Amino acid sequence: MQHIRLQKHIADMGITSRRKAEDLIRAGKILVNGKIVTELGTKINPDIDNVSLKNKKKEINKNPIEQHGFIYIALNKPVGYICSNTSSQGASILELIIKENNIGRNKQANTIRVYPVGRLDKDSEGLVLLTNDGELTNILTHPRYEHTKEYDVTVDKPLTKDARHILESGMILNDKKLKGITIKKEFNKGKRTIITLILEEGKNRQLRKMFGRIGYTITTLRRTRIGRLRLSTLPVGTWKYVKKEHIV
Repeated sequence: MQHIRLQKHIADMGITSRRKAEDLIRAGKILVNGKIVTELGTKINPDIDNVSLKNKKKEINKNPIEQHGFIYIALNKPVGYICSNTSSQGASILELIIKENNIGRNKQANTIRVYPVGRLDKDSEGLVLLTNDGELTNILTHPRYEHTKEYDVTVDKPLTKDARHILESGMILNDKKLKGITIKKEFNKGKRTIITLILEEGKNRQLRKMFGRIGYTITTLRRTRIGRLRLSTLPVGTWKYVKKEHIV
């Protein structure tokens, strides 16, 4: 990341306004890498430099990064956004990763390039994990690690016993074997049925294809869990920093 003025960085962190940050600098209350800085023109690199308040143990600019330089973000993706790092084919989820949408305890803006782990199609909503940790991405997406994902799916009619058996047994689609899903519970709501299910794989639009193959239409699809990480009460369109140990 490019260097920015110290007072701007303090303001970006949500600690105080830029004007009050300037007052703190003039008063000798700001330390950069453990040394007092009083020059307003001082520039720092937020990815490298540690900025803290004098006589305060807590660093005010410490990036929410794991000790090896990795960052983890949980996003509640709205319908209409695509899990892509570009907006060439539609609104990207990266457009949502702005400070105003961060509702976690750490209100710091994200300045590090992150990538979505797996995909959630444009018509679906729910939990998306973004990170720059390639090893974790592989662990969560490779079938051999058997990390599961959980979904709430609404279909247009109740499941029959045969339909449930087919879904749980798996099927072949386009010459590819799709593993069965685990159905945790069903709730009939009028003509619709809400199903909570667990999926080990994550192939392109897999759930929609599986249900469609046996005559069902998915009207809403929401992912609620990836590995150990749960969507919980995170509002649609918002995000927060999470720790690796909360994911796997």
